[in-house]
Amino acid sequence: MSKIIGIDLGTTNSCVSTIENGEAIVIANAEGARTTPSVVAFAKDGGERLIGITAKRQSVTNFDRTIASVKRHMGEDWNVEIDDKSYTPQEISAFILQKLKSDAEAYLGTEINQAVITCPAYFTDAQRKATKDAGRIAGLEVLRIINEPTAAALAYGVDKDEDQTILVYDLGGGTFDVSVLEIYDVDGQPQIEVKATAGNNKLGGDDFDEAVIQFLISEFKKGTGVDLGKDVQAMSRLKEAAEKAKIELSGTGQTQINLPFITMSDGQPEHLDIMLTRAKFEELISKMVEDTMKPTRQAMKDAGLKKGDVDKVILVGGSTRVPAVQIAIEKETGIAPFKGINPDEAVAMGAALQAGIIAGDETVSDVLLLDVTPLT
Repeated sequence: MSKIIGIDLGTTNSCVSTIENGEAIVIANAEGARTTPSVVAFAKDGGERLIGITAKRQSVTNFDRTIASVKRHMGEDWNVEIDDKSYTPQEISAFILQKLKSDAEAYLGTEINQAVITCPAYFTDAQRKATKDAGRIAGLEVLRIINEPTAAALAYGVDKDEDQTILVYDLGGGTFDVSVLEIYDVDGQPQIEVKATAGNNKLGGDDFDEAVIQFLISEFKKGTGVDLGKDVQAMSRLKEAAEKAKIELSGTGQTQINLPFITMSDGQPEHLDIMLTRAKFEELISKMVEDTMKPTRQAMKDAGLKKGDVDKVILVGGSTRVPAVQIAIEKETGIAPFKGINPDEAVAMGAALQAGIIAGDETVSDVLLLDVTPLT
């Protein structure tokens, strides 16, 4: 039986999973990491194409030939020109999928040509079709596109004893989704039914980074009079530093952002050295965190739930590691988020479980998914 893989094609990071002995496992990439940055770059000499961490590492020095967060353009009439060749979002996404496919083939020792790929619950038909097209270009027959929150619910598991209402809060790099699902049993057949879904396709961890970047630009301008916003190379370094600071602030109360030789002013090098506290960071992102609460309230209302009615809150996406996000969702739902699944890997694992069900894998418990229809 040929293997079918499950893929979480993310805005900032992607992940691939497969079934082994009835369990979903994440396949590490060629570099040994369990997630792959969704970044594609073209080397300066018109030479090789870089994908993943190698592309991300050289983005500061090769920013105009590096493409990141292309998922935000899926289904749009958008393209990027590199060396007189034009690439659509589907083609850029296909390069990422090809890498995931080849990493999975190397691990499994067999050719793979079928996959289940996830997308945000809030994706339109056009965006879903674009995701399917990306798979086809990458040489994968996409057997099904499933919603990310539904995949996360599958990974959480339906092997629970009692019926439950779960809320999946999925805040990734570029998209935000919230879904209310019910897990219950009908004549021994586990079912996952999506009761309500809401979200925002243009909100995610990238926007948190952008808030930090703007803060750094304004602080630097106050001190030196130099506007880094006009310096493309400096902006590229700021983006990298902002992401690093955001990640550090999930574990510490403050972080020092130190970028020597960030720019030149009157022939003299200028250095950036700014302290960012967690309190300041939370102030910078507070409006965005609140913007995720509106769809959360809407989904709960649509599902006929009030505060305290949800049995479990599952957090998905790297941005849910931000403490302010966890506090806000606990306040809104009246329940502390469940910490038992990895927010970076749950979606890909759910996709692999769905792939196992489609393939008729005897070791995977069959689940009936009742999902909402996409927006047109």
